[in-house]
Amino acid sequence: MKVSIIMGSTSDLEIMSAAFATLEQFGIPYEKKVISAHRAPALLAEYASTARDRGIDIIIAGAGGAAHLPGVTAAYTTIPVIGVPITGKAFGAMDALLSIVQMPSGIPVATVGANGAKNAALLAVSILSISNPELQARLQEFRQKQTEAIMNTEI
Repeated sequence: MKVSIIMGSTSDLEIMSAAFATLEQFGIPYEKKVISAHRAPALLAEYASTARDRGIDIIIAGAGGAAHLPGVTAAYTTIPVIGVPITGKAFGAMDALLSIVQMPSGIPVATVGANGAKNAALLAVSILSISNPELQARLQEFRQKQTEAIMNTEI
C-alpha cells in the first residue's frame, strides 16, 4: 500500500505538505514528486503509466492555475487520482477547481476543496481502508477523536 503525491511546482509544496503529515499519521508510505503536465508531459505520462508497477495504489495530484496535472495523470493510469485545487494569484482557486472537477466522462478524478491536501490524504486513507481492517480501525479512531474534541470544546 503506497500513495504518490505529485504537484505542479515547488510553490505547491506548502499546501501539499498537509497530505504528507496526514499519511504519516496513519503510517502510510508515500512518495512525493514535482512534475508538470505542461513542462514535462512525457515524464508525467511515464510516471503515471508505471505507477501501478511501482506499487502505487492512489495518486494525489495538487495543482493551481490551469491545473491539468490531475486530469492528465488520470488519463495515463487506472488507479484512483485525487485532485487538489491550489489557490493561485489570478482567480483564487476557482480556475483550478473547475479544471479538475470538469473531467470528461470516462476519466474520473476525485476532487477535494481548495487547498484540501489533508482531505485528499484522508480520502486516500478511506479508500485504502476498504481492504485493510487495521487501517479501518485507525481511521475510526481518528474520527472518534475528532468527535471528542468537538464535544469537549467550551466557548
